[in-house]
Amino acid sequence: MSEQTGPSPEDALLPHPAYSAMLICDMAIREEGTGKVSLIGIFENVSATVFPARHPLLCVYCKLTDAQGDYAFRLELVRVEDLVVIGGGEFRVSVPARRDIFDLIFQLGGLVFERPGAYEFQLSANGRHVAGKSFNVVQVPSPSGG
Repeated sequence: MSEQTGPSPEDALLPHPAYSAMLICDMAIREEGTGKVSLIGIFENVSATVFPARHPLLCVYCKLTDAQGDYAFRLELVRVEDLVVIGGGEFRVSVPARRDIFDLIFQLGGLVFERPGAYEFQLSANGRHVAGKSFNVVQVPSPSGG
């Protein structure tokens, strides 16, 4: 797999997507008939009693517009303290008309957080930054036995 260093000359001619929402939630459901999206359990903090902590499943929802053509959207999870990329994924989307409003839903399972702190999901399109969504991973006391 080749590493992308930035937008290609062809990509630079495409409109750069703009976002109107980026949220983290437990689950995102797209209704089959209407295409409406329901977000369940929107949150800004992940709590854990021990580290490293594994988060079983979360979704990152993005609402975008002002795009037309073919895009490689990439979502990366970054630890803010030292800018270490924890993980990422990419997929291609073709947007027919610039005025279209479209959703991206990333479903992520088994994320591992080595320590508490600030983290951020960073979204890019064809190698150019589009949006970021920060959240905190916090350590909470373990429940008392009994």
